[in-house]
Amino acid sequence: MISAAILGYGTVGAGVYKVLSMNRDLIKGRVGEEIRVKYVLDLREFPGDPVMEVLTHDYSDILNDPEVAIVVETMGGLKPAYDFTKNALLAGKSVCTSNKELVAEHGVELRKIAAEKNVNYLFEASCGGGIPIIHVLDSALTADEIDSVSGILNGTTNYILTQMMDAGQDFSDALKAAQDMGYAERHPEADIEGWDACRKIAILSSLAYGKHISYKNVPTEGITDIDAADMEYAGLMDMKIRLLAASRRTEDGVWAMVAPMLVGRDNMLYHVDGVLNAVLVHGNAVGDTLFYGSGAGSLPTASAVSGDVISAARHLRRTMASDWKAEEMELMPLDEIKHAFFVRFSGTEAEAEAAFGKISPLRLAGRTEEFGFVTEVMTESSFRKAASAGNVIKRIRIA
Repeated sequence: MISAAILGYGTVGAGVYKVLSMNRDLIKGRVGEEIRVKYVLDLREFPGDPVMEVLTHDYSDILNDPEVAIVVETMGGLKPAYDFTKNALLAGKSVCTSNKELVAEHGVELRKIAAEKNVNYLFEASCGGGIPIIHVLDSALTADEIDSVSGILNGTTNYILTQMMDAGQDFSDALKAAQDMGYAERHPEADIEGWDACRKIAILSSLAYGKHISYKNVPTEGITDIDAADMEYAGLMDMKIRLLAASRRTEDGVWAMVAPMLVGRDNMLYHVDGVLNAVLVHGNAVGDTLFYGSGAGSLPTASAVSGDVISAARHLRRTMASDWKAEEMELMPLDEIKHAFFVRFSGTEAEAEAAFGKISPLRLAGRTEEFGFVTEVMTESSFRKAASAGNVIKRIRIA
């Protein structure tokens, strides 16, 4: 029998407890031994819940118990999750987590400790909830050179943008709808400003390209500036606006970015609506591959965490190989990244062409004070120089 402990009995922790309980026999058959949850750590009481039989309020019960081989961290945040995780690894216990903030901030250090102690630090659920993308990048596609990773990695913003496009809601109404549905937090800044997606693309890109990419170096923009007119222009072009987290290997280097972008029907991410997530990975041998599903929620996320628990149980006292090196990858400067841009312009066509070259203007009914157009592919610095002439209302990159 293999003993495990769960830190935090919130949405995800309760889901892990449920999955490991309801699929106990199935898991035993796949591991070869039963996995028993010996402890659940939480400050609260849960009267009437079966978890009361294993509930503890003292982390030292878990840390000092030599029977506990696997610790599941579903607390979120950095404190005390970092200290609890580090101490568990130092004590020779594998840790499985859904905590993208902790992985993005301290993942390199925690993986190093795990390797030194011959245990594992696993985080499948940290990027994309129930989508098994970490295993894909860390194992299944390791024969490929990964050229690009791009995804819709935040269900809250995808729901908001879908509502704005399909239901004609403005941003504030769509955000309120997301909050009413439980898809957005009361304080949604981490989602709508792109910070959540930023941490996730940093983790995925580190695995894809083999060197550490710090989320602090990834240029990030949110969706708070997107309005109804942007959606109308997108419709005219038969495109959709999505908050994309993307990275790419180019001849000039590797870049990463989080920003609202226009995607056309030829992009598989065009079809990802509502709260669903998707990750599009291109390898030099496999080509395009799409991983699609629930990016959050109790059981989808718990499924991914529980899968890590099984992997940890299959590799007790043996660290699983990984290509994520501690060496930091130098990203291309923002100024050198290339995109085509959709531009909303308030001047004349002649002024637009003087700044950006030949254009094909797009006009919305009832909006005589502006028009839109798409530029050629250019660097960020070239765009900024062209836009400095004035009259640019807004720009949205094209994926």
